[in-house]
Amino acid sequence: MKNNMLEQDMRIISELDENQKLAFLTAFAKVAGADGCVDGEEKEFVRDAALSYGVPEQRLDEIWKDCPEEKLIEKVKLINNRKAAMLLVKEMCMLAHSDDELSDAETLLIGRIGEAMGLTPEKIQQISNWVIDRIIWLERGKLIFEEV
Repeated sequence: MKNNMLEQDMRIISELDENQKLAFLTAFAKVAGADGCVDGEEKEFVRDAALSYGVPEQRLDEIWKDCPEEKLIEKVKLINNRKAAMLLVKEMCMLAHSDDELSDAETLLIGRIGEAMGLTPEKIQQISNWVIDRIIWLERGKLIFEEV
């Protein structure tokens, strides 16, 4: 099942042009830094994602370049593919929850990015709730299967 989701996600990303992919990754990087810190693991994750999405290595610096929030909001408006917009919100929510602490800054940024791509606040909340449910489900599985 995980492979099917990954394949579907990669198909959605493959339909984006290079500038849309950069906007996707820039938004992802901005959420990674919304808590005031970006560690090497996060940078490596975004770099690997960019390369797997087919973004040329010489454009990787653009992802991490200081991008004011208003400029980022304009960039993500390039993503006019609804599936890609929902995927980006899902990935940003997963990233924001990865440290077990969702900050107000992360929540607001994800909401603004989602709305800029045409998603309703209700849809963004649905995706966020799904991510939370998924995290709980995976943690419960660790307990059940004694993987703690």
